[in-house]
Amino acid sequence: MDNGYTSVSFFLLMSGYILAYNYADRAAAGRLKTRDFWIARLSRLYPVYLLALLLSLGMLMSEWHARSHGQFALGVILTPLLLQAWNPFLSTFWNTPAWTMCTEAFFYLIFPLVILWKRPKRLWPLLGLLLGLWLLGMVLPCLYMWFHPDGDLHPGRYTDGFWIRALKFSPPPHVPAFLFGIALADLDGMISRESWRRLLFGLLGMGGLYLILYNGDRMPYPLMHDGLLMPLFGLAILGLAGHNLIARFFGFPLFAAIGGASYCLYLLHFNLWNLIHDSHVLDRLHLVQFDPWISYFLLVAAAMLVMVYVERPCQRWIRGWMKH
Repeated sequence: MDNGYTSVSFFLLMSGYILAYNYADRAAAGRLKTRDFWIARLSRLYPVYLLALLLSLGMLMSEWHARSHGQFALGVILTPLLLQAWNPFLSTFWNTPAWTMCTEAFFYLIFPLVILWKRPKRLWPLLGLLLGLWLLGMVLPCLYMWFHPDGDLHPGRYTDGFWIRALKFSPPPHVPAFLFGIALADLDGMISRESWRRLLFGLLGMGGLYLILYNGDRMPYPLMHDGLLMPLFGLAILGLAGHNLIARFFGFPLFAAIGGASYCLYLLHFNLWNLIHDSHVLDRLHLVQFDPWISYFLLVAAAMLVMVYVERPCQRWIRGWMKH
């Protein structure tokens, strides 16, 4: 759980993979319309993002007391516009996990251009490209550990400073992971879904992730946050994208349903968790002995309700409205 922050890097890499998987052929054929793509992505991203901000209005009082009036005003402007992560000091303003959506919005902005990037069509040059992107993704974390610009010789999860926040939360350091995901989709297309290699890749990737996360406290934090785990994430994705035991296990209907609501869960979990516990509602209902499991249940249930009654209807409405 302490190393769960690495799942964000997986999400950003996976977004490149999924976008390329769905749109690369259309882009190659000249059928990817940039306006339609942006509308499709915004219609899914923004309604839940806005709802999460509305549900987190109570956090603004804390922000008001923690920041200067100028910072507060700028945060209130930038956050609804999905721009807060470009200012490292405001990246976690209002709703802490929402910085990821700023980065994702930037990826959506550049994707129609990036997907036209001419990538290798043969296996070994493509593997060389993936290796290069992996190494590129570790350049900024390594520079941070070399120069210690925030003055912390042993940076960790709770290290705070301009440069560590820029490294963790601003969009540019995550671009190599996004491009790695796009190139990974090309590699995925070279491997049969039924290939036994996919099962091997999945086992290696997940096994490697388990070992590294288990020993996460001994690993260099800046590299763990983004960069280091790219190859293992890639192997896990290749395994999950096949027809094998791993894919069938994670394709279990309950897992699939929770996966469908993962975006809602991610945006809602932080402040909703705080709301549940700051309100002491579990104490008053004499349910605290079942925590944290009852909190997990409430978070997942809320995410699935938001997916069904907010995310999907709003997505359909926005797409229909924009077509007219």
